[in-house]
Amino acid sequence: MKIVKVDVRKQFKQFVRFPWKIYSKDSPWVAPLISDAANILSEGKNSFWMHAKKQLFLAYDDNGNVVGRIAAIIDYNYITFQGDKRGFFGFFECHDDIETARSLFSAAENWLKEQNIYKMMGPMNPSTNDECGFLSEGFDIPPSLAMAYTPKYYLRLAEQCGLKKIKELYAYDMDITKDSRIIRLERAVILAKKRLPTLEIRTMRKDSFEEDLKIAMSIYNRAWEKNWGFVPWTNEEFAELALKLKKFIKPQMIIIATVGGTPVGILISFPDYNYVLKKLNGRLFPFGIFKFLYYKNKIDNLRLMVMGVIKEYRNKGIEAIMYEKGLKNALEMGYKHCELSWILDDNIMTQRSAEMMKARIYKRYLIYGN
Repeated sequence: MKIVKVDVRKQFKQFVRFPWKIYSKDSPWVAPLISDAANILSEGKNSFWMHAKKQLFLAYDDNGNVVGRIAAIIDYNYITFQGDKRGFFGFFECHDDIETARSLFSAAENWLKEQNIYKMMGPMNPSTNDECGFLSEGFDIPPSLAMAYTPKYYLRLAEQCGLKKIKELYAYDMDITKDSRIIRLERAVILAKKRLPTLEIRTMRKDSFEEDLKIAMSIYNRAWEKNWGFVPWTNEEFAELALKLKKFIKPQMIIIATVGGTPVGILISFPDYNYVLKKLNGRLFPFGIFKFLYYKNKIDNLRLMVMGVIKEYRNKGIEAIMYEKGLKNALEMGYKHCELSWILDDNIMTQRSAEMMKARIYKRYLIYGN
C-alpha cells in the first residue's frame, strides 16, 4: 500500500469517483453529481480556494487499486477569524482497514506540518460552511441536502488512529403535518409584536432576489460570528452559492424579519433535493435530467439550513415568528417533514427552540481532532 499526492488529471478523477467504491446501491448514501464533486475541489470553480489551499492524497494497494482518499486543507480565513492556527482534513473515504486509514491521516497531518500547521480537525468538506463531520447516529437514514453520510466504522478508524472527539453536531427531525404547535406559536407572535411594534415578517421576493440574498448574507455573518468554527462567507462565495441555489429556492421558505425596516433575522429552508439526487447516481445527463424533472415535484421534505437573529434582537420572540411563518408556508406547500441541521451540542437556545417545535434529534455527527 502506498500514499500518493494527487497531481495529474487521472488521479483527480480517481479521487472524485472513489466514494462509489465505498457505498453500495443499497446504502443510504446519496451520490453527489460528479460535476459538483469535481467543482468543489477545483480552484477555478470554487471561490473558497481564493483564501484556502489543499493537498489531495490517494491510497493505492499493491495491485494499483485505489483503497482510500483524504484532503489536507488550510482555510486562512478560519485561522484569522477564529484565531485558531488549525488545518482541516476532509473528503475522507476508506475501506475498513486501519493501516490505510492511519497512512491517510498521517499524510494529511504531515502535509499540514510542512505548512507550519500543527493542529488538525475534520472532516470538513472543505469548510465549516460545507458538509462536515462523521455520522455517529442515524445510519439507516439517507442524508439531507448538503449533509454528510459516512459508514459507522469511520468512527472506529478515527479513534484507533489517535483522533479525539472535539465537537458534536445534531440534526433534528420535525413532523410538520402536526399543526397543533401553530396555536402555541401564534401566542408568541402576539407578544413579540407588542414588544416590537415595527416588526415585519416577509418572504423572499423574486423581483429583488439579489438584494434579498445580500440581506441574508449580512444577517448570517452577523448572527453566527461567535459560533464555534464559524467563518464568514466572502462576497465571492455567497454570489457563487446564490447562483448555484437560485433554481432550487422556494421564495416562500426564505423568511426575513425586519424591525423599522432594518433586517434583523433570517430563516432559510430548502426542499431536500437529495431525494432526487438519490435517483441519479451522480449523473444528470443524458437521462438523469428526465428523472430530475419528474422527481423534483415529489419532494415532501425540507432542510432548515439557516435560522438566526442578530445579537441585539435575540430572545424577543422573532425566532418564534419566523418559525410560525415558515411552518404555515410549509404546510400550505404540502411538505411533511423538516430537518433542522446542523445544531451545535452547546447551542442550548437553538436546541430548546427545536424542542419547542416538537423536533427530535435523529442524527448526530462528530468532529475529530489530533
